Amino acid sequence: MNKPENKGLRTSSVITLGLALFAIGAVIWIIVTSNQGERAEQKARLAIGAAAPNFEVTNTHGDQVALSDYRGKVVVLNFWASWCEPCVKEMPLINEVYLSNQSDVATLFVNAGESKATVNEFLTEHHFEFPVMIDVTGKVAGLYGIVGLPVTYIIDKKGNLHQSIVGEITSSEQLQTHIQAAADD
Repeated sequence: MNKPENKGLRTSSVITLGLALFAIGAVIWIIVTSNQGERAEQKARLAIGAAAPNFEVTNTHGDQVALSDYRGKVVVLNFWASWCEPCVKEMPLINEVYLSNQSDVATLFVNAGESKATVNEFLTEHHFEFPVMIDVTGKVAGLYGIVGLPVTYIIDKKGNLHQSIVGEITSSEQLQTHIQAAADD
């Protein structure tokens, strides 16, 4: 009787293992297809010409800032972090736009993932006085599909994405060309 019990136990174990593998496979399939749908939705949302995703956050000066507040202006939306060397290199160029006080251009700096204290220390150390939106949780970066830094979006006066610049901005001319093109649309 020992052999039939072992055979039954073995069959039961194989069935249990098969069901477990099937369940794991089903969960993986659901996750993968769910993520693909989200990615497709995000890519569609971030297509040039599409409406820029709105957000509301607090900046380092304590002000509530919503992207929609800047409708009617060209917006330079820059995602950065203090540990990102290309971000630090391009910051003076973007700061020039901020300091130029162009009435029809707004410059919004979004720090991705760092604390307010870290950001303020960085700003003080580099003698920057512009307000920075703190995105500790990555909510705003997630809306824009940010996976690497730096990334800069140029948003036209109607609130639509006009240009995305992935990587370091290397010249004022490059940035001004994109701003002017968005202003002319």
